[in-house]
Amino acid sequence: MAACRSADLMLLTSSTLRWYRSSRYVERGFCSRCGGNLFWKAAPGLQTFVAAGTLDPPTGLRISKHIFVGSKSDFYDLTDRLPKEQAG
Repeated sequence: MAACRSADLMLLTSSTLRWYRSSRYVERGFCSRCGGNLFWKAAPGLQTFVAAGTLDPPTGLRISKHIFVGSKSDFYDLTDRLPKEQAG
């Protein structure tokens, strides 16, 4: 996931973007055509978290840490020196 200020999020088109309140505190943005999960934001919605795999390259993104490594599967081999958190 990548995050940005909600006010700074710019989309080329949003004709198929739909928002769904999945809980009392979270809204999720998805494509109404394919069902792809694109974004989520927690109330009050100041930050939007973007599924990084949905971004066209070059993204300029870099991994800053690994999260949930305590529950990762055995086929993941984390060999870099980035911080590793057992949970999120």
